Amino acid sequence: MSNSSEARKRIEALLDDYSFVEIGAGVTSRSTDFNLNEEKVPSDGVVTGYGVIDGRLVYVYAQDAAVLNGSVGEMHAKKILRLYDMALKMGAPVIGFIDSAGMRLQEGADALTAFGSIYRKMSDASGVIPQITAIYGNCGGGLAVMSAMSDFTFMEEKGKLFVNAPNAIAGNYTDKNDTASPAFQAAKSGFVDAVGNADALPEMMRDLIGFLPSNNEDSDQFADCADDLNRALSSADAEEPAVLCADMADDHLFVETGSAYAPEMMTGFLRLDGTTIGVVANRAKKKDADGKEVATFEKALTIAGCDKATRFVKFCDAFEIPVLSITNVKGFAATMEEESGIALSASRMAASFAAATVPKVNLITGEAYGSAYVAMNSAGLSADITIAWPNANVGVMDAAIAAKIVADEKDKEAVSKAQESLQAEQASAAGAIRRGVVDEVIPAADTRKYVTGAFEMLFTKREDRPVKKHLTV
Repeated sequence: MSNSSEARKRIEALLDDYSFVEIGAGVTSRSTDFNLNEEKVPSDGVVTGYGVIDGRLVYVYAQDAAVLNGSVGEMHAKKILRLYDMALKMGAPVIGFIDSAGMRLQEGADALTAFGSIYRKMSDASGVIPQITAIYGNCGGGLAVMSAMSDFTFMEEKGKLFVNAPNAIAGNYTDKNDTASPAFQAAKSGFVDAVGNADALPEMMRDLIGFLPSNNEDSDQFADCADDLNRALSSADAEEPAVLCADMADDHLFVETGSAYAPEMMTGFLRLDGTTIGVVANRAKKKDADGKEVATFEKALTIAGCDKATRFVKFCDAFEIPVLSITNVKGFAATMEEESGIALSASRMAASFAAATVPKVNLITGEAYGSAYVAMNSAGLSADITIAWPNANVGVMDAAIAAKIVADEKDKEAVSKAQESLQAEQASAAGAIRRGVVDEVIPAADTRKYVTGAFEMLFTKREDRPVKKHLTV
């Protein structure tokens, strides 16, 4: 058994009590360069093994900073690779605890090959088994790339995540802008999903794992549901989809992912009648746990928001998780910075929705205008079912703006009449349902019942697509 107490404590805090079984505890470095053979290298700086979370098998590794600073060398990597091989055979998630100085310099080219081997194995596992990383100490250089290759990343509030250390960036230093800090990486880089202290992170990770299938062929991951499927919503909040999702979900349980990054685009998981559903939603307001409004956002697609949604939809599609989009968007963010990349990012998001073969439901809660609406899993893009609230607006643009174009150079009365007509015929939920753009207009209070029913109807969905290797978008 390994003496790596801190690494083992992290593993044991995550897993069900007394379930961890260590593998490869006796492995040590075989390098003799720089007198490494004279140093004790227990478990070669990484504890590996398996255990269960709520009775489900998972594979876990934890780097030990007390052994050569947790650096990655040949045997260290081989232990992680062996763990991945077992996880792929058994179809179970891999969870890694990162606390490392990075590449083991004393092993030179062997360490380089070791890193490459881990990247290759993580690439092979991507879309086959869920991969989760938790950063508890240092995660720098090549390890940051390794973390970014996982599906979800958690970070301890004292951890450091960086490709280049803050002091190595021209014009920057740690006290000026700590680019390695959890706050920076969660809000700016976009691949840190949650930040918390060492006591809170294990529970957050367990909550997420509870929503995920064990692998891409696991079709038996359902939870018992005693919650009334016809339960009415207590508040129909179109502006803050996190509140709406918690209200709609079984037992009011909703887990948001990447909440600090591009908060105008919300992603997360809930269950409907025991089935996990992935949610992608436009957000106009953000509220805290007490219901207090803490931020407002323009109803517009952004580069970061589209990129966030794209990655999430691809994950859901890979693991056969149905997708619910909640649409409330007027257009695209209009700034010089956004203009430099919004078309590309929006095209990727639209392509990810269109390519996904899982059941897809679009719920329109507010505005749904123009190409931004089209990209948000619209009926034309390939949503299987589109549902709208009665006050939803679906059209090319706001009726008031459209009326000024249609009735150009006419008097105010003509503009007013044009607006009234356009609102009724071209921009309302009632007008959209007449044209088959919307399948159902429902009372907002009945959202849980109708959305659950739509996904249950789509449960056996099968869809063939043109034969190709992958998208190029």
